[in-house]
Formats: sequence, C-alpha cells, structure tokens
Amino acid sequence: MKTVLKIMLALIVIALALGYLFREPMKEFAFAQLTQDMFVSADTDNFDPGPALGSRFPGLQASHAGRTVTLIDEFAGPNGTVFIASRSLDWCPYCMRQMIQLQETKASFDAAGIGMVAITYDDPALQQAFIDKFGITIPVLSDSDALSFKTLGILNEDYTPDDFQYGIPHPGMIVINRDGEVVGKLFLEAYSSRVDSAAALAFAKAALGITAAQ
Repeated sequence: MKTVLKIMLALIVIALALGYLFREPMKEFAFAQLTQDMFVSADTDNFDPGPALGSRFPGLQASHAGRTVTLIDEFAGPNGTVFIASRSLDWCPYCMRQMIQLQETKASFDAAGIGMVAITYDDPALQQAFIDKFGITIPVLSDSDALSFKTLGILNEDYTPDDFQYGIPHPGMIVINRDGEVVGKLFLEAYSSRVDSAAALAFAKAALGITAAQ
C-alpha cells in the first residue's frame, strides 16, 4: 500500500512539474483554441456605445510613455485615426489576439494614411510586457482610472469597483477624421467577437472617404 501511495505521489509531482514547465505553451494553445472563431467580417448588430457619429471626438485622460495624454492628435495619420478600445492585454485572450492581428495589418493602415492608437485599462507595466513579447508598435494608452472610457461612454458598467474587471470598456473601434469628427464605429455586443483587421481597414477607408487612388 505504501509503495502504491509513493508511486501516486511521484506521478502527481511529475505532473505538476510538467505542467509548470510547459505552462506557456499550454496557455497559448488554450488561447488559440478559444479565439479561433472570434473574427467576423462586419459589424452587423445594433450595439452602438460611444460618441455619436458626426460628433467631435472628446478629450482623453490617459497615460502613455510616462506622461498624460489628453488628445489623440499626435497619433493621427494624414487621413485620420482609428481608436481601438480594448479590455486587457494581460488577461483577455480576444484582446491579445486582436492586437496581434492589427499589428500584422499596421503597414496597410500606414499606407492608407490612417493612424492607429489603442487603449486598455491595464497598468502600463502589464501593457509593456505584452508589447515587448509580441513586438507591438501600435501606441497603447493606459486608462487605469477609466476616466477616458467614462468620457467616451464606453465603460462596461456590468462590473463594480470591487471586481478586478472594473474599468474595462466595451471593446470596439472609433474612426476619427482629420477634423476630429467621429465618422465611423465598430462595436460588437459580444466581447468575444471582433471585426477582422482587413475588414476594419476597409471600413475605416470608406468612413474617411479614402479612394483607391489615395
């Protein structure tokens, strides 16, 4: 009996050791399985938080590179800006996958003269860990106090200040033209679905009036 218990204990220790050793590959595999069907080709629901179309994009109260950011003008491209509101780059697999895909499409946004800037509720240190790991060059702002999300009208109010998710936004994209006017929005009610980056680029170009010749 003692021998059996020793064998079982040894097997448990081995299993725990292997689990610890391969935790990152296992985590990445789980995330890949979870997010494999998350992208859609268009925003087809009626969920529509955020500033109204035709309104001026409001100011922010976020941080970036150790300083306070109140305007997105510095992130704008010659033809406009896509503002990406995301939940978390620390624990939200859908947000992480979307940001990686957007980074892969960034050159196409740049070629269209469209600036990109993202924002999450994460502490800057947590954002930086993700940025460094995946080589993200899209500027990522931190709205850890949720002041910007409240101003924009996209704060997810399903959570209370006691919840660790408190302060996350409804994920989505806001397209802003050169004059600071909101000309397009992509918000899906299901946080586990996101508009594909290529489709988002086509939507942004149409909203900004960018023709194929530009």
